[in-house]
Amino acid sequence: MLTIFTIPKAFKGNIDIIQTNAIRSWTLLRPECEIILFGKDEGTAEIARKFGLKHIPDVECNEYGTPLISSVFKIAHQVAKHPLVGLVNTDIILMSDFLPALQTIHKDRFLMVGLRWDLVLNEPIDFENAQWEQLLRRRLAEHGKLHPPGGGGDFFISPRGLFEDILPFAIGRTAWDNWLIYRARELRIPVIDATRGFTNIHQNHDYSHHPDGTAGVWEGPEAKRNAQLMGGLNHLFTTEYATDLLTPQGLKPASSPRYIYFRLRALPVLYPRFLFLLIPFKTFELLTKIIRKIIRVTKAAFS
Repeated sequence: MLTIFTIPKAFKGNIDIIQTNAIRSWTLLRPECEIILFGKDEGTAEIARKFGLKHIPDVECNEYGTPLISSVFKIAHQVAKHPLVGLVNTDIILMSDFLPALQTIHKDRFLMVGLRWDLVLNEPIDFENAQWEQLLRRRLAEHGKLHPPGGGGDFFISPRGLFEDILPFAIGRTAWDNWLIYRARELRIPVIDATRGFTNIHQNHDYSHHPDGTAGVWEGPEAKRNAQLMGGLNHLFTTEYATDLLTPQGLKPASSPRYIYFRLRALPVLYPRFLFLLIPFKTFELLTKIIRKIIRVTKAAFS
């Protein structure tokens, strides 16, 4: 049914625990998924052997040694043995509600994305415990937080071969996920927000894997290049630009006022000759920010 592919970081320290938790959860999905690990970072080949997964070490990288999303997508879509293919970040835990939700989608073309649930999880999950999922859901209910809209997401599921012209973004360096949603909308591919359809858990982590830490990931030269490739902030599409919603009751049009607002906001970007119509949206958003700031300052002054 589904081929999952991912590009792990080096399996060291807390990242080792987080990534092993995530990959192990994928191996328990039923029906069984094909799982492909990309890259040569420390521990990747060993984890692939341990769990009997496919490992593809050779992918195109930039001058910093960071894998390019264009190369990874191209190879994954060529070698996948299932009709659906999905990039899932290697810190995301998937559970038993994931594949049943995916099976309710009956479209020839789509991109499925969604917001994640953030949770601090610094220890290995005991997957031998038959109650591991129930225990994890209980912990999530007590301590987890739904990530706010703004990012592109941590999983991207689509039919194999749907995206053939991905730009050479550096993986893990911002912007590429937002651009992918934009590209789907540009190609008139339905974008499905699956936030409510199933629970995906992001295990919180720092950015010690990068020599320059958080600043290197978000503000370094690779991040700046990704931003240039994205083509400007107008192409920074989020889950709010979805055309459909995946819910426990199945697939529905994204018809709430907020989704309608962002679908209207997308039109001048998707049809550049009408780009001037974006001005009222930006003006409204600027005024909204100013009003919210005034309200916060006023509340602080009288508190």
